[in-house]
Amino acid sequence: MGGRIVLFGATGYTGDLTARAMVDRGLRPVLAGRDAERLAALAGDLGGLDAVVADAGNPDSVRALVQRGDVLVTTVGPFAQLGEPAVQAALAAGVDYLDAAGEPKFIRDVFERHGPLAAAAGSALVPAFGYDWVPGNLAAALALGEAGEAAASVEIGYFAPGRGMTALSPGTRATLVSIAVEPAFAWRAGRLATVPSSSRWRTFTLPSGPAEAISVGSTEHFTLPRMRPGLREVNVYIGWLGWASRPSQAMVLATSLVTAVPGVKAGLLGFADLVAQGAASGPDAEARARTRSLIVAEVRDPAGTVLSEVRLEGINPYEFSAALLAWGAEAAASGGLRGTGALGPVEAWGLDVLDAAVAGAGIRRV
Repeated sequence: MGGRIVLFGATGYTGDLTARAMVDRGLRPVLAGRDAERLAALAGDLGGLDAVVADAGNPDSVRALVQRGDVLVTTVGPFAQLGEPAVQAALAAGVDYLDAAGEPKFIRDVFERHGPLAAAAGSALVPAFGYDWVPGNLAAALALGEAGEAAASVEIGYFAPGRGMTALSPGTRATLVSIAVEPAFAWRAGRLATVPSSSRWRTFTLPSGPAEAISVGSTEHFTLPRMRPGLREVNVYIGWLGWASRPSQAMVLATSLVTAVPGVKAGLLGFADLVAQGAASGPDAEARARTRSLIVAEVRDPAGTVLSEVRLEGINPYEFSAALLAWGAEAAASGGLRGTGALGPVEAWGLDVLDAAVAGAGIRRV
């Protein structure tokens, strides 16, 4: 094991689950968050871990969390509003970094703006290292390997069979607000294109029947074309909303127009921050047990014929994210990262290692 593992956002909903998953792996992370009382209680509950107060509203306190050799894991969101201080802290200290982000704007910033700086510093940034968006990267990489050189496009769908929208944490709901407000992107015609979130809609055929889903920006749009330069299109969809996907698409597209009005966008992002204030609450263990994960990746040739399909299924998205972040932190601290700069999950660990890690975290190919 190398340096320390620092978990920023430990008292939030996903952060709490991640802290417990780390301890289950035998790790002793340094817990960091803005609520000293809750932080001390969690640290004591987990066996007397070290704890440090830090707040994204005070960037100096976040920079003070890490020094060279550490690994910084952050679950503080919405990332589009609150994620920048942790990335800057990682860059300043030259440490490896993982986060639980889901928002397209933040992901794009990490790859385009922060990635080159991390490469120069000799550190790695691995954003969105959870249910958003690791399983789709893995499923697509497996499907591309089976499709061969004729692969021209990839379509990925994320689904959460079970409780769906009734089993989301406040942090996830805030992320959905941010996704609706900020522009997204997709890999179209062999290049990254700026598009509205929900610019496309489609139906996937699942074992339970047809399932609707709406498009969103994700890490797959950056990482898959780097792995397979000939790809012309990468489209990623979320089907968490079930029957509400099509109405939600209309709402998100309308929101993208409304945010052009001065002050509206800032107001909606402020609402997202307010929603996230209760992010320590969320679905309990019983509710999580009623929601599972299902991810589909399809690879097509230039004519649109499906060449290969990979499906992954497994545990609740929150529990998966916590387990995978805990594994990633341990692997990074042990020197397991395979590159520097902004990395996708397959680039960061290699396909075989990632496949085993995802399975170990509770999502497997079916």
